[in-house]
Amino acid sequence: MRSMSSLLHKLRLEHPTITFFADSQFAWSPESRTVHYNTGEPQAAALLLHELSHGLLEHTTYTRDIELLAMEAAAWDKAKQLADQYHVAISDDTAEDNLDTYREWLHARSTCPACEATGYQSASATYACPACLNTWTVNEARVCALRRYSTAK
Repeated sequence: MRSMSSLLHKLRLEHPTITFFADSQFAWSPESRTVHYNTGEPQAAALLLHELSHGLLEHTTYTRDIELLAMEAAAWDKAKQLADQYHVAISDDTAEDNLDTYREWLHARSTCPACEATGYQSASATYACPACLNTWTVNEARVCALRRYSTAK
């Protein structure tokens, strides 16, 4: 496995249209075409390739939460393809553990705050419950606490 500084150097050379920025967490910023990274993370090289993959796959925005999960899965698949080229080990567990955080996020957002049934997304930040007909809005909550707010029927 190559060192992070060596990996970053190679990625910067091979992907000049993407900016790599040391930060407190990993993220892809499509507006600025920037990969934010934290070399102190245990799986930093794998996470770096994952965020780069979002850029290579031209991931920008999503309208439904399930689309975000699909983009995350596609980025992990692409990162695994890049892993051999860049001599980085990415285990299936690393990818699945990270995808699980999005699955859990999606499940929490879609859980009805009134009756705990699984609802469906009816608009960008709005869910509806087929069991009790409750509707609720959600905040983004990918990096903060999830909030669900029931709306009037």
